[in-house]
Parts: sequence; C-alpha cells; structure tokens
Amino acid sequence: MNPESNSNNSSSAGPATPSNSRKERGAIAAQACESCRQRKQRCSEERPKCATCQRMNLECKYREPQPTKKDKTLIEILERLKSLEGGLRNLDGKVDSLNVRGTLPLSIYGPIQSNPPPAALDASRSSAWPPPSVPLQPPAISPASPQDVQYVSATHKMLSWPVVQQVLESKVPGLDLASLEKDGAAMLLGLQGRATSLPTNIYESLHIGTEGTSLPMQVTTSQIDGLQTGGLSWETMQRLTKSYFDTFNLIYPIMDRQAFQSEIIPTIASRGLDESSSSTLACLVFALGEVAINAVQGAPIRIHKGRNSGVRGGTIERPPGLQFFNEARRRMGFNLTECSLENVQIFALAAIYYGTCCHHLEFWRMNTSASLACQALLTSNPEELTTHRGDLVRRAFWHCSIMETCLNMELNIPRTGLDKLESLVGLPDFSGSFSEEDYVGNQASHFQEHFASQIVLRRLSVEFHTTLTNAFGPTHVPVEASMSPSAVMMKQMAAQLDQWRGLLPVYLRWEEENPGAFPNPTGELYDDQSMYPPPIPDLHTNFMFTADLDNTPVSYPYAADIQAASLRTRYYYVKYIIYRPFVFKALHHPEQVTRDDAEAIAECLKAMLKWPITMSPTCFHKRLIPCLFFWSQNLLGVLLVLHLTQQVPILMRIRASLMGTKFDQDASETVMLCIDWIRDLKDTDATALWCWEIVKGIYALGDDT
Repeated sequence: MNPESNSNNSSSAGPATPSNSRKERGAIAAQACESCRQRKQRCSEERPKCATCQRMNLECKYREPQPTKKDKTLIEILERLKSLEGGLRNLDGKVDSLNVRGTLPLSIYGPIQSNPPPAALDASRSSAWPPPSVPLQPPAISPASPQDVQYVSATHKMLSWPVVQQVLESKVPGLDLASLEKDGAAMLLGLQGRATSLPTNIYESLHIGTEGTSLPMQVTTSQIDGLQTGGLSWETMQRLTKSYFDTFNLIYPIMDRQAFQSEIIPTIASRGLDESSSSTLACLVFALGEVAINAVQGAPIRIHKGRNSGVRGGTIERPPGLQFFNEARRRMGFNLTECSLENVQIFALAAIYYGTCCHHLEFWRMNTSASLACQALLTSNPEELTTHRGDLVRRAFWHCSIMETCLNMELNIPRTGLDKLESLVGLPDFSGSFSEEDYVGNQASHFQEHFASQIVLRRLSVEFHTTLTNAFGPTHVPVEASMSPSAVMMKQMAAQLDQWRGLLPVYLRWEEENPGAFPNPTGELYDDQSMYPPPIPDLHTNFMFTADLDNTPVSYPYAADIQAASLRTRYYYVKYIIYRPFVFKALHHPEQVTRDDAEAIAECLKAMLKWPITMSPTCFHKRLIPCLFFWSQNLLGVLLVLHLTQQVPILMRIRASLMGTKFDQDASETVMLCIDWIRDLKDTDATALWCWEIVKGIYALGDDT
C-alpha cells in the first residue's frame, strides 16, 4: 500500500501491464469529439470545446462513451444490489403487527423455561438447553423496566441499559452515566477539548515530510499571499498528488484525477496558489497526500512493548500535512458560499483530514457543511447532473450521504435532509473521465465496485435502522406476548444483508465465517475471470487479514486492504446491531427469552468476531481508515457484550450451547484486537481515551498492559 511504489507494484501484476491490457484501456480513453472523429485527427478532449473546434469555430459534440465490459458489469452490479431494497418495504407491515397489543402468537416452544419438544433440538444442544429459569442477580428489574426488546444503534445509548449501568457502576465508579445518557453525542464530540483546534502557526517549520522525504516548501511570514511555486516544486506536487489519488481518492472517489493533473497543477505551476477554489482543493489534496505517505512510511506515534502504533507520522499536536491544510483553511472563506461541486469537495476533503487527526467536532462540522453545500448545488443547479461532471456530482452526493448515515447511527445526530434528493441524483456509474492511473488502481483494488457496494449497504442500513427504531425504539409500546415474531423479522433483515454479500462480485465476496480470508474467486460473474484478479500479493496464506499483530504487516497497493476491511467490517457491524436488541432482552428479561431469541443472540455474538479493520495490516494504517473514531465506541460495545457472556447466566449458557467449539478462541482474539485498538488510539484520540478508562475497569487492565 506504499503510495510511492504503487507504479512498480502495479506494473508487475499481469492484468495491469501495458502489453496485456492496452486494448481495453484504449476503449476507455477514447473521448474524441465528433468533429475530430470525422476528420480522423487527434482531439485535445477539452470541454466544452476541444482545441480544434475552438480554432475552427466548429460545433463540438461528444458522444456518450460506450461502456466497456467492466462498465456494463458495474451497472449490472448496482442494479442487482439495488433490487434488494424492494424487499425491505415489506417489513413495514410486520413492524405494525408487532405494535398491536395482544395479537401475537406465542412461540411454538413457549418461554425459554419450558422444555421444547425433543425433536426440535439436535443432540449436541439438548444437554445444555434450555437455560434454567433463574432471574439475573443482580439486578432486580422492576415491572416498570424498559421494554422487552430495545433497539439503539449508538454505543453510548447501550451504556444506559440498566444491567450495563450496574456493571459500570461497580467496575468504573468514576464514570458519569447521568451526563452520558443526557448529552452523550455532545460529550463524545466535545471530548477533544484538550486540543480544541489544530495549531495555526503554519510558518514554524521550513521543511515538512516523512523521515528521509523532505518536501521543499519554504515559506516566510512575509508571504501573505501564501505559497508560491518557487517554494513548492513540480516534483513535490506530483508526488503528493499521486499519493492522494492512489489512496484517499480510491476510498472516497470524489475528485477527478485527470482534471486535477491536467488543469489544476499546471495552473498552480505557472501562476502560484491564489484564493480560488482550485488552489484550496490543491492544498487539501497535498495535505492528504502527505497524510497518505506518512500513514505507511511515517514514524509511529508510539511503540508499545515492541509493537508499532497504527497511527504514524507527525505528532499528536501537529499531524502530517498540517502546513498544506492550514493554507487551505486560509482560503476556505473565499469559497464559503459558492454553489459548486468544488465547494462540496472542499468541505468533504477538510472533513476527511480532520478525521485522520481525530478531531471529531470539526469532522462533524465539515461533513455537515459538505452535505449542505451539496444540497445547495443540486437545488440551485440540478442541470449539473447532466453535464460531463454529472457522475462526479453523484459520487460526491453519495459520499456525503454515507458520512451522514454514520454520524446519525453512531451519535444520533440528525441528518440534513440530503437523502430526500436520492431519487433526483441516482446512482453513480463512473462514466466520466477516467485516467490510466485510475484504470490500473481499479484493476488492483476494484474501488468502483467497493464504492457502489458501500452505497447500497448504506441504504440497507438506513432501512434497517428505521424499521428497528419504529419497532423497538424509545417510543415503542411494549407488547404483552412472546416476542418471537421480532426474531423472525430480524432474521429477514439478516437474510437480506447476507443476500447483499452474496450479490457482490466474486473479487469482493468472502466467506461469512472467515472475515479475514481472501476473496473467494468462485462463481462466474464474468466470462473471463483472469481479467479480474483479487487485490492481493502472491502470498502463501489463506488470509488477507490476520490477528497476528507482532509480525511485519503485509503491504497492499492502492489501499486495497483498507477498502476491503471497511466494506466487510460495516457488514458485520450492521448484522451486529440488527441482533443486539436480543442481548438487551436476555439481560433484562431472561425468563421471557425463547429459542428464537437465543439463536438471534448467537448470531449477534458471531457478528462481533474479528472485525477486519482491527486486524493486520489495516490496523497499522489507522490514518487511512474511514470514520476512524466511530470504531472505538463500537469496539467498546463489543468488549462489553463479550464480557457479559462470561458473567450473566443466560448468556453463559447461550455461549456454551450454541456457539460451537471455535468461538472461545475467536472471542479471545477479538478481545485482544479490540483492546489493542483502543489502547493504540488513546494518546491521540480523546474518545478512545474515554473508552480506555471503561475497558480498563471492565477487564482489570493497567496502562502498560
């Protein structure tokens, strides 16, 4: 994943070499206008008019690019994945039936304390099931306790569960649970109060960069107009641009590499940086390019017992890319109210940068600004969707939507209303300009399909979240009957989620039980499988991700591991929160748990195990992981539930009887990975430090553990 060596890595891969992919690359690059085609001459491909048509005063028209085999496949993937959403609408009727008091049939097995028919259980489970009807001691749950099944998506809301509160009061006595329940989102966003903002003394250092990589940007306080090209070399701009587009823009494909390289960089080289939106974008790209280099090559922030931190480059106070970022911040005010795609990109890139340095409040503010800017663009100029940049607008729109969904589900922060424009915008198909470098990067990492799959997974997440909130959220009225139908509804959601995974192209798909495995190249989605290899080096191993954090991590070019780990982890996270309401039921109403409920809890526990972002190599490149600080809270929730499975009788029985022989080993590795993640971030991220204080109490850890 070394940005500096991507060209070398890609050139050694069979499908990416010029000799065996020239034919299809030529089809992608053909963008000549109709006039140049008729004259059979080279076209400069400039828009709205190419150089020839400008010179000869001709009408310049571009035909719609003919989709290549891969383009057609991407559209087909989007349509197949989109078809999943239709089935979700059928869940609304089931939600209504769950809210009708007294109309639900009892489980065929009755409450969990009743003995189920012998034929219903296999021999391996009969000796340990059902659990005895023993109320949880402590606590004593009063008749006025919360409903039988309660759904919350945010981890800090889960900490308000009565049983969890009692555990925390005994093991983390200094935790302010009252403030957490009342102002959880505000508290978590504001934890970074010890460093309220990034430093602005931008002229402190003359040279920035990683060790052994000096970036010759020399400035003085007298340069009020910012950086001049005399201090920012062409080589530096090219290196940082390549680093950004080979990493961050594959994870968040919201910028046009070809336009940036052919228009923005030459302009800066000839005129210098000014106050235009192009210069602001350039500074942000350069800042994130330096972050990308440091995320892989930079010195670790700390070393714990011989293990390097996954946060690399710069210092806690001065993260990599800060000088470039501060130059962007100085210019952002000039572009504040533009209704343009560049305005959306500026806010989105600024949010990404703040996310890499764990500044959560600013991360939220910039993402919100990006969403509002996107709404302003689409409302004031919907015709932008019909231009040659229309697909780039769609990608920016869905990037903003994904970020909004994360903030809404993790912190209960209201969405801006951007989702109301989904039908207007439609799905992206990457039909705009496409550079040679992006072609190679897509062959190696399949970033287009990753982004498209993230979009559909986001839409499924929103539908699940809405359905579960309506059924079991704070305004739900408890029913006086068995909740077995709720387990059926959860299984239907999980089945649709698994169908999403099954419809992924073979080079993204993985086995459910092996979250760390390489993509399984089975099935025949394409006629020619040899053209679409999985994004992996030639290794003698069956795992793309490993729980072994002590050996040197594998290097994947083009952030391939970040993309795969993010997609898979989001899948397991969604499945985890679908089934988590049954953990609440087991903790607070164990006498009402049915076999369906117990199996749902087992599915929840399986979904917690060994999330790929916590594994090597991804965990060693934390500055590249999307929405970094969200995961610390969710991993805290995983650690808490796994702890309860060894303390609460009914969860202990479920763990022993339904989870299989491999669960204990996987659970132990998961605990180790989650603890290492939170410990690694606690010096950099105030939210992780807050999580660390809770984890220390629950697992009786010391700071040097």
